[in-house]
Amino acid sequence: MKLKGALLTIALGATITSAATAQDDGSEVILPLEAQTCSLPAAPARIPDEATYDDLKKAKGNIGTFQAELTSYRECLDSSAESGDLTDGNEIALGQAHNYSVEMEERVAEQFNEAVRSYKERKAAEG
Repeated sequence: MKLKGALLTIALGATITSAATAQDDGSEVILPLEAQTCSLPAAPARIPDEATYDDLKKAKGNIGTFQAELTSYRECLDSSAESGDLTDGNEIALGQAHNYSVEMEERVAEQFNEAVRSYKERKAAEG
């Protein structure tokens, strides 16, 4: 699980670095060094299409852990932002990293909500 998080962090860093553009202050859009040590967690395993109650219960626990790890990740980003020596590009990269983590969380939550709706529909159809 930690390896996936590290790979996602590397991929995010590579994306931000490859899309580096010069800002008004001459800086590039790249995470500050301190923020590069922040560990973006991997999303929990996908919920099965025909999820059972036990599957949903397990997924809910995994999502809770994931959300706690995302909170730590964002706190790490925020901490690196407090250094005061940030370029415009650093600030942009920090914002992009933060927004990406929020988008991940929203996607995971929506997948869970879809699985719960599907479960409830199947149970209602069983009567």
